[in-house]
Amino acid sequence: AKRSSDAPTASDGEEEDRIQYVPLSQETRRRYLNYAMSVIMSRALPDVRDGLKPVQRRILYVMYDGLRLTADTKPYKCAKIAGDTTGDYHPHGPQAVYDTLVRMAQDFTLRYPLIDGQGNFGSIMGLPAAADRYTEARLTPISEQLMNELRYQTVEMRPNYDGRKEEPVVLPARYPNLLINGTTGIAVGMATNIPPHNLNEVVDACLHLLKAPEATIDELMQIVPAPDFPTAGIIYGLNGVREGYRTGRGKVIMRAKCHFEDIDRGQRQAIIVDEIPYQVNKKTLLERMAELVHEKKIEGISHIQDESDKSGMRVVIELKRGEVPEVVLNNLYKQTQLQDTFGINMVALIDGQPKLCNLKDLIVVFLEHRREVVTRRTVFNLRKARDRGHVLEGLAVALANIDEFIAIIRNAPTPPVAKAELMTRSWDSKLVREMLTRARADGGMVNADDYRPEGLLPEFGMQGDGLYRLSETQAQEILQMRLQRLTGLEQDKIVGEYRDVMAQIADLLNILATPSRVTTIIGDELTQLKTKFGQTKLGARRSVIEH
Repeated sequence: AKRSSDAPTASDGEEEDRIQYVPLSQETRRRYLNYAMSVIMSRALPDVRDGLKPVQRRILYVMYDGLRLTADTKPYKCAKIAGDTTGDYHPHGPQAVYDTLVRMAQDFTLRYPLIDGQGNFGSIMGLPAAADRYTEARLTPISEQLMNELRYQTVEMRPNYDGRKEEPVVLPARYPNLLINGTTGIAVGMATNIPPHNLNEVVDACLHLLKAPEATIDELMQIVPAPDFPTAGIIYGLNGVREGYRTGRGKVIMRAKCHFEDIDRGQRQAIIVDEIPYQVNKKTLLERMAELVHEKKIEGISHIQDESDKSGMRVVIELKRGEVPEVVLNNLYKQTQLQDTFGINMVALIDGQPKLCNLKDLIVVFLEHRREVVTRRTVFNLRKARDRGHVLEGLAVALANIDEFIAIIRNAPTPPVAKAELMTRSWDSKLVREMLTRARADGGMVNADDYRPEGLLPEFGMQGDGLYRLSETQAQEILQMRLQRLTGLEQDKIVGEYRDVMAQIADLLNILATPSRVTTIIGDELTQLKTKFGQTKLGARRSVIEH
C-alpha cells in the first residue's frame, strides 16, 4: 500500500495502474490449470497420430534430421544426442532426456525398440543404464519409418522454444506406433497406460478398416485379440482386454510362463520360470519370493536360483520332496508378481485434446493422419514435377531453335543481355506444342494450368498463338546448358525425361482427385511395412493367450 504521508506522484499513479487485485483462490486456480494443461499437452500424454510424447519426438528428430543417425550409420555418444535435444528443442535437464532415450532402446520396454543402443542400457533385473558418456545410439530401421517422409513437407512445423529452429508438430509415422509400442504417462488429473501390440495384427486391423470403414470394434478384436508384450508371458483370459478395447479402460491379467523339471534323479521337482510379466522387475520378484518362503507364507520351496544368461531367462524354484508343483505355482501366482495386472487406460491427444479412446478410435485417427500425409506428399511431388517439367520445356524449345539461340548468345555482350533477348522473343516449337497437347489428352488435364509451376505469370509458357515465351528460370537454365547436351542422344534424353515428367504430373493429379487411390496407397504402404518388419523374428507374436 502507498504511504498515506506521501503525496501521490506520476510514477505512483502508473504503478497503481499496473497493479491488479485478484482473489488468491482465483489466481491459484488459474495458474494450476495452466500448469496442468502444460503437463498434459507438452509432457505426459502421447499424440495418437505418431504415438510419441514431445520429448520422444524431439530425441528422434534430433537423431534423424540433426545428427543423421540412421540405422546404417556409426552410432554417436548419447551425451551428444541428449545435449543437442536439450539445447535446441527440449529445455529440460539432459538426464531426463537421457532416461527417455534409454527406455526407447530397451527391448524389454518397447515391443519394437526405436533406438539401437550400444553399451549398458539397463536390464530386466532393474539395473540402471550406464552414464550417457559411456553409451552410444542410433536409430533402428523401424523408427526411420516414423520420419522418412519429413522431407516431403508432410507435417506442420513450429518454432522451437527460442525461435532459432523449427521442429515437427507430429511425425508422418507410416505405422500406428501408439498401439504397436504402447505408452505410459502420468499427467495432472489423468494418466495413460496403453499396452504394446503385435505389428502384423495391428496392420491387418488397419487394412480391414480401410476396406470396411463401418467395421465394429468386435470385428477388429477378431484381428487384434490381445496385447503382445516384449517380455512375452501368458495373457490369462480376455474379458478385461475386450472391455479395454471397447471402452478404453480395462485390465490384462499377465502370468509368467513356467514349466516343470525333475531334479535329484526324479526324486524332486522344480518350477522353471522362462518368461515374466511385462514391467515386472525380476530382482524385486525374486526378493519377494524369498521373503514369502522365509516367513513361511509359501510352503514347499527349498531353494531359488537365478540361472538367466544371454540366451534367455531361467529362474529355478526347487521344491521339497513330495510337493505338488501345480499347487506351489498357484500360490506363487496368488502372492507374487508371477501373476500381475496391466491396467488399460487408453488416454491420448486427439487434435490437441486428451480423450479416452477405444481400439477403433486409435486406428481411425491414425488412418486419417496417413491420408493427410499421403495427400501432402503428393502435393509436394506435384510441385517438384511441375518445376522440373517447366525447365525441360525450356530446354526442348531451345533444342527446336538451337541455331537462333546460339547466335543470340554469341552476339550478346553479357549474359544478362542474352537472357533478356531470349525472354523477349516468342519461339515456335512443334515438339513442345504436340507434347503439351498429348499430355493434356492422355492425362485428362482439364486446363493448361495443370502442368504450369505455381506462381508462373500468364505471359510465360505456351501462348494462344501457339508460340512459346521463356521465363527467367528457363532462360537461365538454357544459358547454363553444356554443349554436350546438343548431341542427338542427349536431346533424346531431354525429350524422354520431359515425357516422363508430364506423365508423372498427370498421375499425381489423378491421385489428388481420387480418394480411393489415396486409400489404396495407404494400404499398399502398410502391406510393404508388414512384409519388411512383420515377417522377421521380431514380428512373431510373443505373448501366449490362454482363454
